[in-house]
Amino acid sequence: MQANRLLASLPRETYRQLAPGLVPVALVFGEVLHEPGAPIRDVYFPGRSVVSLLTVVDGHSALEVGLVGREGMVGIPLALGIGVSPVRALVQGAGSALRMSAARLRKSLQASPALRLGLHRYAAALMAQITQTAACNRFHRVEARLARWLLMTRDRVGAGEFHLTQEFLAHMLGVRREGVTGAASALQRRRLIGYRRGDIRIVDHAGLEAAACGCYALVRQRADAGRGWAQAAS
Repeated sequence: MQANRLLASLPRETYRQLAPGLVPVALVFGEVLHEPGAPIRDVYFPGRSVVSLLTVVDGHSALEVGLVGREGMVGIPLALGIGVSPVRALVQGAGSALRMSAARLRKSLQASPALRLGLHRYAAALMAQITQTAACNRFHRVEARLARWLLMTRDRVGAGEFHLTQEFLAHMLGVRREGVTGAASALQRRRLIGYRRGDIRIVDHAGLEAAACGCYALVRQRADAGRGWAQAAS
């Protein structure tokens, strides 16, 4: 079974035509796939890996605005005719992915209406995620934002256990490390998560969903609706 849901949603014949250009790769934690302002030379369809999309401020500070896992593709601007990345794509969850060259993807897009539709649907879902994340970062408490982020990561890796340092989480959420420490401790006291030396385990999935801000459910609903439309069209 295809690990990437976006590829799995495509008609069988469309995927068969794409398959020769898909190269299995192992993405490494901390690896940068794209830089803002640089040409997109390859796209990635994550399987077990998770990639953060970061907006860079003043050339050094970065804030996560999007998260891509097995539901999507890293390098979605190419599907919209744009060859330059607006964000830094940073691997935050090591694991498997399929890589395709930008040239191969452009050629496939020209030949396949089904592929264009699938990627456009995903682009719309990703745009919704990015805009909701921007509002979430401005208006919601760190504890609720951390719960949302952990749930989004869980959905993309397909598991409730992963390794994330407090320093990394602080960068992703745009807060001080102390803020992440306090939020993680609060969730742990409520027995929603277990946290030890960067190893996070979701103990109470339903409870963590209740603790998250409404942004999590809203983004997930939009993503599910987009997948449903794509599958119906195929």
